[in-house]
Amino acid sequence: MKTVQIYTKAFCPYCARALKLLRGKNVEIDEIDITMGGSGRAEMLSRSNGQTTVPQIFIGDAHIGGSDELAALDRAGKLDPLLMA
Repeated sequence: MKTVQIYTKAFCPYCARALKLLRGKNVEIDEIDITMGGSGRAEMLSRSNGQTTVPQIFIGDAHIGGSDELAALDRAGKLDPLLMA
């Protein structure tokens, strides 16, 4: 199973929703909290082509997007195969 990296901020309901979905899949999650900015924020901006909203989710090297995109992949039955690939 691929590792999932997710950039989050404290008290973000979209981050919480994405984390809940991913934890339900029992995947390894590398959460990077960018609440206070720093190098994690700069890394997120670079990897996500300038996307400033959180969460920003990566499965392996693939940029998934945010919570809505993650949920849409799951509804379409495409998330599990992506996690396993």
